[in-house]
Amino acid sequence: MPDDPELELFRQSVNCATVLEQGGWKLDARESTEHAPKYRRGAGEIIIVNHDGRGWWDATGSAKGDVFSLVQHLDPSLNFGEVRKVLRRLTGLSPSYPPFTRKPAATDGKHPPAERWAKRKPIVPWSAAWSYLASTRALPVPVLAAAARRDCIRQGAYGSAWFAHRDDGGAVSHVEIRGPDFKGSLRGGRKTLFRFGGAARSPRRVAVLEAPIDALSLAAMEEMPADTLYVATGGGMGPGTIAAIQALLVRLRKAGGVLVSGTDANAAGDHYAERHAALATESGVAFERARPPEDRDWNDVLVQGRGG
Repeated sequence: MPDDPELELFRQSVNCATVLEQGGWKLDARESTEHAPKYRRGAGEIIIVNHDGRGWWDATGSAKGDVFSLVQHLDPSLNFGEVRKVLRRLTGLSPSYPPFTRKPAATDGKHPPAERWAKRKPIVPWSAAWSYLASTRALPVPVLAAAARRDCIRQGAYGSAWFAHRDDGGAVSHVEIRGPDFKGSLRGGRKTLFRFGGAARSPRRVAVLEAPIDALSLAAMEEMPADTLYVATGGGMGPGTIAAIQALLVRLRKAGGVLVSGTDANAAGDHYAERHAALATESGVAFERARPPEDRDWNDVLVQGRGG
């Protein structure tokens, strides 16, 4: 009913974050960004709000939509009339999350990520970014050197490291940032996949992880086999990420290869792994789960193995 003024009022005035907060969901401030607040409820339940509060998507599945579909997603028993009643009670309310304060490196949206990436220097031994990854994250020199050669990582501000997501043609589409006291990403990008390995065009094995540092960690522990491409989704999988994985699955099917899910050993990681398994099955590709020890990720394993 496009001419219904009340529906337009709901779209303009009810923030999806407000719907979640009223339903008992809690903001994960550590994992949120200014334009993508992340909400959690039970174990493995994650919803991310986007489009300035007008949209949402389920980071552990494929559901997404507007404020109307969010209310029904949270309570499928409601019909459209009952959804309207819920939204009437929320009209005019604002979400309670605090304003985000981000460093300029993560919030400057005047230039696209690829342009900003091009202005950053590659990591070199004992640069601030290299030192952070080698000391705090325990990534060995051969892995960092290989990442530098393949232009996977560049130096950011405040000792941070920048990790490039690249599309299937190799163009930088998104940049994640990790540092000693910062986690975020550049604005204006589109998540696809962080890619590391010697088999970018013809892999026989693709390992999918959540974070670039975890992808590099598993590569280090496996001693970087030449037939394996390590990729990271940056957490939940949006349309660009799913399309990139599907393109890799086409190559794996032709090569008789295998998709390996190395997501975290928790409920959210297991949900991601189920999505990876479903994508592999749809493409006729073999699937394996490489699950780290309970409640850990692969970088935790690498750091603890070093004695850190």
